[in-house]
Amino acid sequence: MALEHAILVSLTERAGSGYELARRFDRSIGYFWPATHQQIYRVLRRMDDAGWVKHTEIAQDGRPDKKVYRIAAAGRTELTRWLAEPADPAVLRDGLGVKLRGASVGDVDVVLKEVERHRAEHATRREVYRGIQKRDFPKPATLHGRELHQYLVLRGGIRAEESFVAWCDEVIDALRKDSA
Repeated sequence: MALEHAILVSLTERAGSGYELARRFDRSIGYFWPATHQQIYRVLRRMDDAGWVKHTEIAQDGRPDKKVYRIAAAGRTELTRWLAEPADPAVLRDGLGVKLRGASVGDVDVVLKEVERHRAEHATRREVYRGIQKRDFPKPATLHGRELHQYLVLRGGIRAEESFVAWCDEVIDALRKDSA
């Protein structure tokens, strides 16, 4: 997938300026397809040149004009084409797993601390996702269409974080038992 497709998906949900899109990425889609604000602005310009998005300039007092982007017909065509294309299954590339695999060569306690740090980060992210679920999707059984699709992606993120936290717990327990 390219950032272009993530932006097109976001624009089908709501038009927005580059800044607004970057903020949306920071709060939602960026959890699954991260991008910097600079990347988003650069790709928006490229998509505008390609005719995938259109923009309207809105004058602002004391500030440069704001460009509000919306998906264009060519962008919908591209998004439809991309949605029909098979996606490769995600491949786990995890430096922590490689460190764990080589732990016996170095200091196992250092690797244990790194696993604990990763566990804390994933637990925090899991709680952020659960908070989003509680706030935005309090009645999941009533969802359909776009809201259901957004909820399902969020549930995938929650499940992934739960799994990673559980694996870290397993690793921490095993390493502590092994060093005792």
